[in-house]
Amino acid sequence: MRTPICDTFGIDHPIFAFTPSEHVAAAVSRAGGLGVLGCVRFNDTDELERTLSWLDDNTDGKPYGVDIVMPMKIPTEGSSVDLKSMIPEEHVSFVERTLQRLGVPPLPEGEGRDGVLGWLHSVARSHLDVALNHRPVLIANALGSPPVDVIEKCHEHGILVAALAGAAKHARSHVANGVDIIVAQGYEAGGHTGEVASMVLQPDIVDAVGPDVPVLGAGGIGSGRQVAASLALGSQGVWTGSIWLGTEEYQNLQSNAGWTQAFTRATSSDTVRTRIYTGKPARLLKTRWTEAWAEQDAPEPLPMPLQNLLVADAHNRINASGDPDVISMPIGQIVGRMNEVRPVAEVMADLVAEFEETVARLESIRT
Repeated sequence: MRTPICDTFGIDHPIFAFTPSEHVAAAVSRAGGLGVLGCVRFNDTDELERTLSWLDDNTDGKPYGVDIVMPMKIPTEGSSVDLKSMIPEEHVSFVERTLQRLGVPPLPEGEGRDGVLGWLHSVARSHLDVALNHRPVLIANALGSPPVDVIEKCHEHGILVAALAGAAKHARSHVANGVDIIVAQGYEAGGHTGEVASMVLQPDIVDAVGPDVPVLGAGGIGSGRQVAASLALGSQGVWTGSIWLGTEEYQNLQSNAGWTQAFTRATSSDTVRTRIYTGKPARLLKTRWTEAWAEQDAPEPLPMPLQNLLVADAHNRINASGDPDVISMPIGQIVGRMNEVRPVAEVMADLVAEFEETVARLESIRT
């Protein structure tokens, strides 16, 4: 399993792993892939500084990447207090009533935090500044092309830039802006995702950007067979995310019985694409929380970043409660194959082994 992008980044396998956990990212990189740390959870740049220093020291000198959330158009934004004043009281009341109805208790005094400010453009800029003081080989942007000056700044530091795309026209625009690698993220993916499924999207984007721009297939990838399918569609590698939520290393970041029970019992039909998490369409695990937002009396989700500021404390409370019927979890349709918690190295080994078996089987049926 080796493509030209492996030589570009000095990795053994073209498997890129997006994860909010530095422990998962480091384990993927040590196993021959490229771990990509999601930075949106970091409100505190000092915490991100410590986390990236830890990654520098715990990847055995192997490369890793960083994922930021930065819109290309620079918004006018105030402080979190200013933004909170823009949230309608009916939305605040709905959230509190829903939590009470679902039996979600308040957090203990002194626990919890403000909304995840990583969704703000200014905070994403600070994440980039911190990352440039470390040794990532890739900066990925979850909201498409970052501003052109950010792309140029990364290039000045010798760092390549990747951007997610859900349509061929978006991919062409990313390349025109200077983006180096396109992540073709299909409808099946967890988190922010578009409306075109991977089987159609990947060849569309590969054909749109031409042979000189590497494409990574994303969305619904959790087995070696699916890796082989992505490469057959013209991608040079895969961008994976949801499958790492079911690893032992991820438990260092998120560990409770309800979380584990929620994803191990779910089928591929147990997700929903909705704007209730961030204000933009994102795929989540279907629970009583997502169903409450679909009821007739529920308000419309707010635009980003207001929706995240609205529900951030609710998500802290929901996840702390550990109720698998209520849990708020961005996850893709691959959740139906996540039936047990395993170490990262085992997941990586299985991806590679099944890929090789698949290629061998295809070779055996050639005429």
